[in-house]
Amino acid sequence: LGREHLTMLNQIVQEELEALETRIQAEQEEKLKPLMADLQHWQEATEEEIARIQEQLGKDLEALRSNYEADREELLGLAPLQFLNEARLRELKSKWGQVFKAGMGAEAFYEILRDLDLDKLSKELWHEVRHGSSKQRRKKATRRLRVVEAFRKSGNRPEWMILTVLPVIPPDLRPMVQLDGGRFATSDLNDLYRRVINRSNRLKRLRELGAPDVIIRNEKRMLQEAVDSLIDNSQRGKAVSRRGHRQLKSLSDMLKGKKGRFRRNLLGKRVDYSGRSVIVVGPKLKLHQCGLPKEMALELYRPFVISKLVQYNYAGNVKAAKRIIERQRPEVWEVLEEVIKDRPVLLNRAPTLHRLGIQAFEPVLVEGKAIQIHPLVCAAFNADFDGDQMAVHIPLSEKAVEEARKLMLSTKNLLKPADGQPIVGPTKDMCLGVYYLTMDTRGPHKGDGKVFVDLDEVEMAYNLGRVDLHARIKVGQVYESRPASPEPVETTVGRCLFNRILPDELRFIDEPLDKGKLQDLVARCYRQLGPEATTELVDRIKDIGFRFATRSGVTIAIGDLTIPPEKQQILEEATAQVAEVERQYRRGLLTEEEQYARTIDLWSRARERVAEAVSRVLDPDGPVAVMAKSGASKGGFGPITQLAGMRGLMADPSGRIIPLPIRSNLREGLSALEYFISTHGSRKGLADTALRTADAGYLTRRLVDVVQDVIIDAHDCGTRSGIWIRRDDDVGGQTMAERLVGRVAAAPVVHPETGEVIVDRNEEIDEEAVEAIDAAGIDAVYVRSPM
Repeated sequence: LGREHLTMLNQIVQEELEALETRIQAEQEEKLKPLMADLQHWQEATEEEIARIQEQLGKDLEALRSNYEADREELLGLAPLQFLNEARLRELKSKWGQVFKAGMGAEAFYEILRDLDLDKLSKELWHEVRHGSSKQRRKKATRRLRVVEAFRKSGNRPEWMILTVLPVIPPDLRPMVQLDGGRFATSDLNDLYRRVINRSNRLKRLRELGAPDVIIRNEKRMLQEAVDSLIDNSQRGKAVSRRGHRQLKSLSDMLKGKKGRFRRNLLGKRVDYSGRSVIVVGPKLKLHQCGLPKEMALELYRPFVISKLVQYNYAGNVKAAKRIIERQRPEVWEVLEEVIKDRPVLLNRAPTLHRLGIQAFEPVLVEGKAIQIHPLVCAAFNADFDGDQMAVHIPLSEKAVEEARKLMLSTKNLLKPADGQPIVGPTKDMCLGVYYLTMDTRGPHKGDGKVFVDLDEVEMAYNLGRVDLHARIKVGQVYESRPASPEPVETTVGRCLFNRILPDELRFIDEPLDKGKLQDLVARCYRQLGPEATTELVDRIKDIGFRFATRSGVTIAIGDLTIPPEKQQILEEATAQVAEVERQYRRGLLTEEEQYARTIDLWSRARERVAEAVSRVLDPDGPVAVMAKSGASKGGFGPITQLAGMRGLMADPSGRIIPLPIRSNLREGLSALEYFISTHGSRKGLADTALRTADAGYLTRRLVDVVQDVIIDAHDCGTRSGIWIRRDDDVGGQTMAERLVGRVAAAPVVHPETGEVIVDRNEEIDEEAVEAIDAAGIDAVYVRSPM
């Protein structure tokens, strides 16, 4: 082969090699393509995964950070003395069981109080009081400081307020008695103590057995409830009761209230030499007397009777005297009559709301079992004879007897402590009798125009039946100790009989006397003649009042209530006017308040017109008019208008007047709707009365409790301050004169024109001074006052 052949062969081999390389490279490239694509894909996937993981890590880190912040806040938020509910406690315990300590019930409070540093707390509170940011916080700190300082000064520890040992009261105070049939009746306290003991023992056993926490906690709660029930079982819903659903009486129930240990046994005690009975009226008694049942008097005065029986040798010794008393021999009653002369009795009617609730009387022995009391002392006791009871007490020592006679005898207590007005005075039948006696009736009477020498002759003529009670006569001498008047006095027989019982200083009264005028007469008698003459007078008025109330024969029948014929016309006019008001309201000319006010005004006027019509058609000398005018009946003509006219407007329970009046009267009868409207207000009235009584009683108890330590021992504190009593002030409807009587002037009261001192400072203002103040036209007086 030549060189060219080799060159060509090399060239061909070279070309073949290049072609082979190219093919292999192409094949390699062909094979690498999918691999590169896969690589590209994996790279992208990896980068995405890294980004996701980084993002997730960022989120987790953020969550971790926020959880950390939350947990940190939560931990920082856990302050001492913080309250947690059970679910929250479980959650916190699972997280931070070792970090904080929590307790439940009294145990936790015991630990808190035990660890309290009173000195440190006192300093903090003093700082708060001096530099507190708000008034409210300073006030709260002051209250807390008061308690803390009390603990520090007394040396008591706060944790001593928590009972860790429960004292058990003596068995005598929680008795157990055997009943017939072998059963036992036990005090409620024993049941309550038993529950505490059982639960305490069960808790101890569970602790020893290592019971789970939830069971221990439940047992502790039950033990706490048992102790709570023992101390105070009055919590609603939690009160423990026996079979039969009767609530058990706890320690608190035994102590508290009217029937509790304090008020029933410690402050209130049973008294020897006392008794109680129903009261009845004793119309023949004198004001200072009361009727005491013989059997009661014998029992009350037993020691004094025994003493006298031995003294008078009716019995040799005390035992024999007791035997004589038991057999009720005649000499026992003789001795009893003598004994009661020396010793008055004290009568008391509950509730004792003022000092006149207990008064002394001279006893008079009466048959029967009821105490008799004088009708004129009923007002002081607020007594009536519908079943009231009164208690009798005997003063034992000589001092007590003397005090009863001097201070407590009913004749020494004629004035109200509230306002100084007489509290004894004729009422009811007595007023009716006196009014009937002194009224001037129409028509001819037997004995009209006769002339008599004096009042004794008038009485004699009346007793012999020569003159009627209401005959117009002339009398020459109407006074006992004064000279006769030049002209004979023209009057009625009844007025002569009434003036006969009056002292000369109060004669001659020539007008019909109703309740108000009789009270004025008694007040005038007390001012002019003193208590003894007043006692005498009221007893005489009582006797003559009862006598002529009986003589009058006043009765009431349905025929006495005359319905006025013009009633229907008045109602029709009022209805038309109300309808017009309603029309104006619907047209928008009146507001709702104006329409209501006008409607009420129209019906009120209609009722007043009906009332006037009723009084016009009523017989002025008839029994109904006499009862109303005399003041013997409550309300005067008001009830008569309801009986014979119309009942009128009523109020609903809120006190708002219902604009629908009751047109009927009680004689005609009410419709169903009218009846329901009228019961509305009546029911509220009765409920209010009951509630007001309780409130007033409680207020009195609280006042007494507050001031029981206040003792006034200075004759005069020397203060210059006082209160003004002004003519323009309306205090309970009393005039300035009524409010001034009995007050003490805080500054001299000077006549504005003459400069004369009517009442000096520290002088009592009596009736004469009040008249002088009125006459001088003084409008305000400065008086001393305890309040």
